[in-house]
Amino acid sequence: MTPRSRVLVLALSLVLLAGVATASVLHASARADRRDRARPGGPRITAGPVALAGAGPRMVFRNMAWGPHRDELTAVPASAPAGPRTASKVTCLRFHAAAGTGVCLQAVRGAVQDTYRAVILDAGLHEKARYDVPGIPSRARVSPSGRFAAWTAFVGGDSYAGTDFSTRAAIVDTRTGRFTPSLETFRIVRDGRPYRAADVNFWGVTFAADDRHFYATLATKGKTHLVRGDLRTGTVTTLRTNVECPSLSPDGRRVAFKKRVAGRPADAPWRLYVLDLRTMRETPLAESRSVDDQAVWQGGHTLVYALPGDYGADLYAVPSDGTGTPRRISAAAVSPAFLP
Repeated sequence: MTPRSRVLVLALSLVLLAGVATASVLHASARADRRDRARPGGPRITAGPVALAGAGPRMVFRNMAWGPHRDELTAVPASAPAGPRTASKVTCLRFHAAAGTGVCLQAVRGAVQDTYRAVILDAGLHEKARYDVPGIPSRARVSPSGRFAAWTAFVGGDSYAGTDFSTRAAIVDTRTGRFTPSLETFRIVRDGRPYRAADVNFWGVTFAADDRHFYATLATKGKTHLVRGDLRTGTVTTLRTNVECPSLSPDGRRVAFKKRVAGRPADAPWRLYVLDLRTMRETPLAESRSVDDQAVWQGGHTLVYALPGDYGADLYAVPSDGTGTPRRISAAAVSPAFLP
């Protein structure tokens, strides 16, 4: 190949690369434009005040419907979860709230790559504090009193379905600001003995009402464990294997969780169960589809969770005693919190 031919090939390659880059930008711009336009038949959404206390029983969640309010915290009456929505202008990837305190996990868009943060919100959705999150947010919880908030992020890999991932679970005292960036600093008691391993991961924190204890998932050596944590002693104790994303019931006696079931597809291995903490008896719920979510209790007898939908995710409800049938309660919604 002559020098002139090399120059021509190089020039042509640069033109082609520029064309691909331009097409990619235009495609992304068009996609963003479509996301900003509401679709016919979608939920009715209007901007307005959203509060985490004093507004009556309601469900606050991340709105997933395409349009100008996509990803905003949105409220509906708890009695009408599929009804008209009020959007707050506060955007979150994951969210939870209790007792007038919220935790909102957000993406901070960058020129090269995104970063993430956890924002503690007051009852009026005003920022009280913020913390860096070291990866893609996946779970969020606030304790019943509002004193503690927790979140989980993927710091390696991006799916709980496989084994090639790493997570970081953090807890913060919203009153004092005391921050635990990783539960991996806690002392582990496994089968009655101290335990250490380099592959330990934690995720899916859920709090007891005493502002001291919590439950979470611990993974090590290819197995997951339900652990009970003690914030005062900095200790977690294993209780049971094959438990992921626990959610403690309002009475503190049961844990809803997702369990890996043999024979299911590798990318959809779970089924929802409820564990009685006194008897350690498991009850499979009526939802037979694989649920990759940390379910939320609506009262003491109903569990709400997300499944894939046309806009990304829809919310479903199922009785907590294994009876009944699942029902969709809200389209284009994720990360609900039920507030009195």
